[in-house]
Amino acid sequence: MTFQVSPGVNTSEIDATTVIPAVSTSSGAVAGPFDWGPVETVRQVSNENELVSVFGKPSTNSAAVFFTGANFLAYASDLRVIRAANTSSNNAYGNVGSMVAVYSPNEEIHEANTSLNTITNSVAIARYPSVLGNSLKVSILANTSFGTWEYASLFDKAPGTSYFVRSTFGNTTANDELHLVVVDEDGAFTGSPGTVLEKFANLSKATNAKSEQGESLYWKDVIFRKSRYVYITGVPFQASGSVVDNWGVAANATSAFQTTVAANVAFQTMFSFSNGSSTVLTDGDYIRGYDKIAQAEEVDVQLVMLGGANSAVAIDVVGTVESRKDCVAFLSPRLANVQATDATTSVINYRNNELSNLSSSYAVIDSGWKYQYDKYNDVYRWVPLNGDIAGLCARTDTDRDPWFSPAGLTRGQIKNVIKLAYNPTKANRDELYKNGVNPVVSFTGEGTMLFGDKTLLGRPSAFDRINVRRLFIVLEKSIAKASRSSLFEFNDEFTRAQFVNLVEPFLRTVQGRRGIYDYRVVCDETNNTAEVIDRNEFIGDIYVKPAKSINFIQLNFVAVRTGVAFEEIVGKF
Repeated sequence: MTFQVSPGVNTSEIDATTVIPAVSTSSGAVAGPFDWGPVETVRQVSNENELVSVFGKPSTNSAAVFFTGANFLAYASDLRVIRAANTSSNNAYGNVGSMVAVYSPNEEIHEANTSLNTITNSVAIARYPSVLGNSLKVSILANTSFGTWEYASLFDKAPGTSYFVRSTFGNTTANDELHLVVVDEDGAFTGSPGTVLEKFANLSKATNAKSEQGESLYWKDVIFRKSRYVYITGVPFQASGSVVDNWGVAANATSAFQTTVAANVAFQTMFSFSNGSSTVLTDGDYIRGYDKIAQAEEVDVQLVMLGGANSAVAIDVVGTVESRKDCVAFLSPRLANVQATDATTSVINYRNNELSNLSSSYAVIDSGWKYQYDKYNDVYRWVPLNGDIAGLCARTDTDRDPWFSPAGLTRGQIKNVIKLAYNPTKANRDELYKNGVNPVVSFTGEGTMLFGDKTLLGRPSAFDRINVRRLFIVLEKSIAKASRSSLFEFNDEFTRAQFVNLVEPFLRTVQGRRGIYDYRVVCDETNNTAEVIDRNEFIGDIYVKPAKSINFIQLNFVAVRTGVAFEEIVGKF
């Protein structure tokens, strides 16, 4: 309580209700060469339709990473997606005349408007760098001749004078409105050439125009906020080569938003986009994408999928998750490994040669690729299994808890499999498992399943199992988060007892949910010595006996003579 200098009553509140918080364990992340969407920006998607909406349909270039993400979403509903791109890729653009190529990495860069206005004769660029942008077309109508415009049927009336201009300046200012449509001219986005992707009615050429709700009506601002396909980077040019008057100025009492050189002639312009490109990714491009999830405090993910990335990328990403200490990386061998004549040897060589420097309980490798149908292109494709294995972990979190193994007939069933590129036999599985590779197997009548739960830790330890690693991620993350409430408190008997009383009920719950066999929490003067206290430190030692998954079952069938009592032979063999 505070010291009072005169009689009175002072009230205060002390919060003693702190508990161990729940932490997310099922968020996935994947980076790679998607064909559309923001570049090197973490986007959260919750289903496959949303994945398509933001990052485009799969192509030969993007199928491995697209279906890795889509397959994960078949088991869970929280995926962070990072589109990696090569900086030599270009945005498509639409213009009158010529211009230089532009690379605009993502939509977080506002005023591509302002910074790109100086580009020669450009009116608009595709929202993102991609060859897909070449399919776009923009058509703009200002003022009259509404009836002859091919997109007139999409709008209620011709553009004229906005309410803002009319109500603010009366009849002295007019004709600030325009209509705009974005068209999939070649059908690359929709599969149907000429499909209108977006329409925008009654936008204003005036930079200060506002809606009745106070929102900007200036056409560049509206397109920036709402279009999923384009930025406006300049103003239209007339046939004579001169800029149309007063596009992009503030309305005032004398503004006349002229639309052509000749009075009373309607202004229409239409331009197709071109020169967009998508360059093949380097390992460095992949790594830059995964670097976006490097900071645990900024991006909350637990299951990181490598898709079809190379071993150099895998090694870098495993280093990232080890630094975070709150997530696990999921890898697959290369398609060439599982399609080799001796796939077992090839996969083991991949693990022991290309991944020879990896010994980590924060990484998991499976045995292959699956064949699945691509409904977007009506073809079948080979897809790495690491998205499914991460998905099994997410589904296990939902059905049971993170400390349960995701493998086996009960929790290890893999979805959407036509066939496996490599279906290891018992002898193959023995060799794979000795080398830390988790077999994925199709059993006749039982389905396709994950048939192993090892991590890539190269030494015998409880942490060489997925369920133990994920158990400790939950324990460490939850307890560490709750322990922040002890920061800046006194290191005395009260604070230490408060810490023990916080942690023990949580561990009791985990024990009751079969995550650990036993535990002990030590936080007293034995580990918080005078030297520890003088260093302004606080130590809590938490001992747990993690539950172990069954990997080997021995069944002994003993035949006995009719007259023998079972008590005489039980335990003798």
